[in-house]
Amino acid sequence: MTFCFFSTQYLPTPGGVERYTWNLARRCLAAGHRALVVTAALPGLPAREHDTDGIEIFRLPSLPLMGGRFPVLKPFPAADDLWAQDIDFAVIQTRMYPQSVWAAWQCKRRSIPALVIDHSTGYMMHGGLAGAAGKAYEHAACGLIRRCGFPFYGVSGDVCRWLETFGIQAAGRLPNAVDPAELDKLARAENATDWRAKLNVSENGKLVAFVGRLIPEKGALRLAEAVQALPSCTLAVAGTGPEEAALAAMGGLVHALGALPHDQIVQLLAQADAYCLPTEYAEGFPTTLLEAAACRCPIVTTRTAGTDELLPGDDYAVFLQNADAAAIRAGLETLLADPAAARARAENAHENLCSHFTWQAVFATMMEVVQSAKRS
Repeated sequence: MTFCFFSTQYLPTPGGVERYTWNLARRCLAAGHRALVVTAALPGLPAREHDTDGIEIFRLPSLPLMGGRFPVLKPFPAADDLWAQDIDFAVIQTRMYPQSVWAAWQCKRRSIPALVIDHSTGYMMHGGLAGAAGKAYEHAACGLIRRCGFPFYGVSGDVCRWLETFGIQAAGRLPNAVDPAELDKLARAENATDWRAKLNVSENGKLVAFVGRLIPEKGALRLAEAVQALPSCTLAVAGTGPEEAALAAMGGLVHALGALPHDQIVQLLAQADAYCLPTEYAEGFPTTLLEAAACRCPIVTTRTAGTDELLPGDDYAVFLQNADAAAIRAGLETLLADPAAARARAENAHENLCSHFTWQAVFATMMEVVQSAKRS
């Protein structure tokens, strides 16, 4: 079978949706299928290529609005070559992008069965005229996709409930996931970066990690303020975004590392004493929480979408009461003061992850949906 994944943003752009698409596409290849990814064009990258995994990538001309966070497909894209690929099934990510609307209607027009996977639990923009316009747009986009008749899935139960905001009853969950064995291999690689040595963490010092887009809603700057108030505590921030310059200017024990290769991110998580995600963003199911759990890295986080599924209680993680610097500091102090309890929480999270949140399980569920669509 030929599977086509429509993902408005894709690698090398870092992010959870991008890696979700990549991982499912790789599972298709491993099962003997063909995998295409359709995404927005990026400067310096070809309009069509095969990547090192064997995934065929089609990049469509787009306008990089909101600093590239919201690519908008240019009108009437030249896609005849794409539709000549005899696509058997399409996976559309996610509900809000113009490319998703276009993909849904093109698949309906060509009688290509498809499903839609959503990854968020809130509106993309908030407040003021821009927020109101964004809200109206998202409802309009969802309405157009819904009219195509394809089933919607959420990456967490919270996402499924959020879809009801748009009058959509989710058909089920296709949760975010990881491959624990693959991540363990990356963490233990012979050429693995020794982050504690690289960042000059003292023998008795603590290393806290943050991975993600450096936007205010994710909380990296508030985390840095909290860590600065903790003795012998080093913060490693992996990611790019508007807060990067401010984080870099802090200096001292706050290290803004920029965008890191995935293997180095995994090695950082495997060596850190804590992974902290003080997010207020409308997350769907943060990939970084799954990767931290896979690496047995103790977690400090706010309660966001998916956390109750991966981390169902206080014996799995330390939860923040809110996302201000004082609460973050208190949460980190609680976790770092008792290393044995932190290790126990990390083991519980790792066991739950391996039982329920692997790509093998998600791919098997997706194939059940595909076979059901073929029978109908």
